[in-house]
Amino acid sequence: HKDAYQAILDGVKGGAKEKRLAAQFIPKFFKHFPELADSAINAQLDLCEDEDVSIRRQAIKELPQFATGDNLPRVADILTQLLQSDDSAEFNLVNNALLSIFKMDAKGTLGGLFSQILQGEDIVRERAIKFLSTKLKTLPEEVLTKEVEEFILTESKKVLEDVTGEEFVLFMKILSGLKSLQTVSGRQQLVELVAEQADLEQTFNPTDPDCVDRLLQCTRQAVPLFSKNVHSTKFVTYFCEHVLPNLGSLTTPVEGVDIQLEVLKLLAEMSSFCGDMEKLESNLKKLFDKLLEYMPLPPEEAENGENASSEEPKLQFSYVECLLYSFHQLGRKLPDFLTAKLNAEKLKDFKIRLQYFARGLQVYIRQLRLALQGKTGEALKTEENKIKVVALKITNNINVLIKDLFHIPPSYKSTVTLSWKPVQKADASQKRTSEDTTSSSPPKKASAGPKRDARQIYNPPSGKYSSNLGSFSY
Repeated sequence: HKDAYQAILDGVKGGAKEKRLAAQFIPKFFKHFPELADSAINAQLDLCEDEDVSIRRQAIKELPQFATGDNLPRVADILTQLLQSDDSAEFNLVNNALLSIFKMDAKGTLGGLFSQILQGEDIVRERAIKFLSTKLKTLPEEVLTKEVEEFILTESKKVLEDVTGEEFVLFMKILSGLKSLQTVSGRQQLVELVAEQADLEQTFNPTDPDCVDRLLQCTRQAVPLFSKNVHSTKFVTYFCEHVLPNLGSLTTPVEGVDIQLEVLKLLAEMSSFCGDMEKLESNLKKLFDKLLEYMPLPPEEAENGENASSEEPKLQFSYVECLLYSFHQLGRKLPDFLTAKLNAEKLKDFKIRLQYFARGLQVYIRQLRLALQGKTGEALKTEENKIKVVALKITNNINVLIKDLFHIPPSYKSTVTLSWKPVQKADASQKRTSEDTTSSSPPKKASAGPKRDARQIYNPPSGKYSSNLGSFSY
């Protein structure tokens, strides 16, 4: 009945009714006429591009029936191109059709998707990436085999050679969701991918907003991957050597973001998982010098006991929390840094700054506790009180870290949770430890880093607290 099937194929040149019948019958009898396969797929493709939306929808719905053998990658390629449709019903049909052929041959379907991501129109590329980032995680394990996941990683590496910031974030979401990459070795692979993307070998340009933004975007993707077995050493080293010395020159394309605080928060989060560092003493010195910038000396007193300077030093608690925490974490690896690597004068200067800062801190902590005393439930949910709760976390953290450094010799034993991070329960940390040591039980996906505006700014009350303490600004 080859002539009859040819007549059906010719139906795509007829009127609306003939086209509707052709859209149903071409796929129905397709498997019986392998010699007409190309003509049949092309005819169905014509119907997928018809002006009549109902004909297009019918033709798209039937496309998976053509996905047999060598034809499947081609059908996947066609369906990927059809993702550019602006008709919501049509777009959903394309999604469903792609998912159905995924279950027939995941690798073949991915071949079609990645072909369009690498070579297709911008709109097709964008939607194909979004399809992967949202739909892959919905597929059952028997579809996403180890071989399929390896194919995704290989193809993703090709795409990552030239991506926008948004595309990079989506690909990290895709890859970190793969079961085979949730092991210690898998997370290590992802960290190396991010480091490559961040281009840590390149000279850092603090005045180039794109250079700064790329580094921060990449670091945010790397932070959730770090653990006691997947080290952040390469990133921490780069931040200490290239970013910290240029902190005041940083520029960003994003308005309303305190870029310096963003950098210090990322450094603090990474410092917990830093491994053995080649230039540890040199980098600790850079951290120490930066910390001194935010820990002022007490103002000089005039003869009458008043401050000789009319301006009070500003105590920037947010910055100090990050820097102190980073110094505390790296200091554990060189515990005699303060006592053996600094001269007596510099150490004395540091202790004076610490003491002055600690006094201001105590005043704040008392005021904050008094302000929050007896407040529970709804009362703590007001904007003002939420800010005070954050401020109390920050000041308490600094207080604990300063006490450690006041020890003779300095102690690095205290553990604090950074003020913007959720408090970790003991059993949760033990679970993470066991996950890190076994590759057979992948850990739950790490939560994304804090939003840029997640931390609120606390403006403490003004007024003098003693002859040496003025109003501090947070």
